[in-house]
Amino acid sequence: MQWYPQNKEELNSLLDKFLKKSKIQKQKVHGLIVPHAGYDFSGAIAGKAFSLIKDNTLKKAVIVAPSHYATFTGIASLNKIKTPLGEIKIIQNNYPKLEYEHAINNQIPFLQKLNPNIEILPLIIGEINEKQAQEIAEEISNINGIYIFSSDLSHFLPYSQAVEKDKQTIKIIENLDIKNWKKIDACGFYPLLIMMYLCKKRQWKPKLIEYKNSGDIIRDKTQVVGYASFSF
Repeated sequence: MQWYPQNKEELNSLLDKFLKKSKIQKQKVHGLIVPHAGYDFSGAIAGKAFSLIKDNTLKKAVIVAPSHYATFTGIASLNKIKTPLGEIKIIQNNYPKLEYEHAINNQIPFLQKLNPNIEILPLIIGEINEKQAQEIAEEISNINGIYIFSSDLSHFLPYSQAVEKDKQTIKIIENLDIKNWKKIDACGFYPLLIMMYLCKKRQWKPKLIEYKNSGDIIRDKTQVVGYASFSF
């Protein structure tokens, strides 16, 4: 599946469109929560979030994403990431390696557009418990870079049901409501738990930028997927 254009010029043009100056008031941004669907579906929503870090001096980014293709416990990383904009430098780490994860890869062109020389620590999260989530948050909390948490919201619900379910998830995220984290309906269930522990530790507060679902985009409202972007 092609998640974004494989032609360099076409991809650059699309990213320029997505990264136009946001109307959101500028603020100090430590991290983002962004969707990872195909750019036709969620690229504009992710772009509004990435536009907030357009003027930052970005040297490093930590991307935390769920695993879609491998079942495991704990953390894995990637050996190599290449897009039409070039190969990205991966920060050396000792985690087990996977070959591919689109929830990571779909964030890379945005970051390359902002800084072609940026270094990435890609973390793919398998099944973990609350204690492990807290330990991972502690482990990454002092990295001097931007934090990108990758997640779509509810999957394949009727439109109105999805909106209600996603409102609940958004409220839990914005309130860092860890006691209700199991009510989150999102594929980035475990990365979002790590995010909540990280934000609590660093005293950051997520704020919703935009929410839509696939029904808003392609007008088929029978079974939709939710997308939201946040900054913190």
